[in-house]
Amino acid sequence: MSKDPFSYVHGRSDRESTRLHDQASGLGFLLHEGTRYPAGCTVLEAGCGVGAQTIVLARNSPLTQFVSIDISPESLGQAEERVSEEELSNVTFRQADICNLPFTAGTFDHVFVCFTLEHIPDPHLALGNLKNVLRPGGTITVIEGDHGTAVFYPDTPGAHHVIDCLAALQRESGGNALIGRELEHLLLDTGFVEVAVSPKQVYASASIPGSPGAVKSIFIAMIEGVREQAIDAGLSDPESWDQGIRDLYRTTEPGGMFCYTFFKAIGRKGTEDPE
Repeated sequence: MSKDPFSYVHGRSDRESTRLHDQASGLGFLLHEGTRYPAGCTVLEAGCGVGAQTIVLARNSPLTQFVSIDISPESLGQAEERVSEEELSNVTFRQADICNLPFTAGTFDHVFVCFTLEHIPDPHLALGNLKNVLRPGGTITVIEGDHGTAVFYPDTPGAHHVIDCLAALQRESGGNALIGRELEHLLLDTGFVEVAVSPKQVYASASIPGSPGAVKSIFIAMIEGVREQAIDAGLSDPESWDQGIRDLYRTTEPGGMFCYTFFKAIGRKGTEDPE
């Protein structure tokens, strides 16, 4: 979904798989609030990865049939294993590229996309393809983060440096770590109607039980995972990188804080749009 269709800036390690599942379970109440699908409908989950969001979707809408796709057979294998372990029977997996979908027009009642457009060089193309396989009147739900919204204390140059390195790596691979702020115009430009975007903000401090742990296991772990890439690309050096990571951990200690905003966009395909 980038220049190399199997490239994923965060890697496909066991640690990254664990981080994705921690993210889904830790933020599911926030990101999936209000996302429930009617019994009997068919939903395309585009870019399911290791199935972290798939499990939440399938649990929340047990009478809905989900078709979950990803370009990586390795990730799909992990997703199928996790869904099987959860004894969920309303999901079918299929290897497919969002930019070249193997479905006929109007196949799905709804589409769900989470943390996927940020890795695609041409999100307009991806959204156009997803719109095509959506029936007239059907909805699309898109959830993305935006690393530019990270606000924290202590606010240090080092902490900003390591976050900026990840954004640069993602940009070089054809992605966009700041795509959350663009969701409204992306959906409107693709022809979706009734577009509504809501910010989903996470605030963490030592005064909120459990919240610093979530920052460590989700956000900081994501940054730590690209250490070698950032150094090899000449974006950082070991000393500067390690200092920046220490600074990020400081935000989870007493007196520190960390705040981040996700964006959730919902749009509808017009009833007069051709299938």
